[in-house]
Amino acid sequence: MSQKEIIVQGATCQCQFGTTTDKLKVLTQQKHYVNDKDGAQKLIASHVDIGMTFEKNTFGQCKLQPTPGGFKPCLPALTEWKGMYKDMVLINSGQVLVEDSKGVCTISGSPCIFFAKTGQKGEPSQQNIDNADEEQQSQINPLVNIKELDKADFYEFLNAE
Repeated sequence: MSQKEIIVQGATCQCQFGTTTDKLKVLTQQKHYVNDKDGAQKLIASHVDIGMTFEKNTFGQCKLQPTPGGFKPCLPALTEWKGMYKDMVLINSGQVLVEDSKGVCTISGSPCIFFAKTGQKGEPSQQNIDNADEEQQSQINPLVNIKELDKADFYEFLNAE
């Protein structure tokens, strides 16, 4: 696999014929997680996650369905995914979706649904803190000495917005 991110639950999807985005829901397995230290939120998506597998199940208005007053609402029903990572198979016999996988919708009949965001989020661990280069970190952020932060303070610092 040439450095492509795996798609997880919560990935932002977009249809080239829609007007809004929606988030992917993984409904076919509850065992394989990635980028989730607690193993509770970031389920890995696979090619068997088809049908109505989005949070809102709409991409706004469908530009392929014009009406006199605009366009019909989009009701995406995925028939298949293209461009999976075939060398990794999950417990549900699904091949893992990656950032350049595309979904085929029943209306378009072509791979028109793509991923705007993979759903993964960088989350440093205690090991990252322990292995951080102090000099480099002081140049990036001179106000924080990363070695003096304890784990709780570090995560509070990261999540402060």
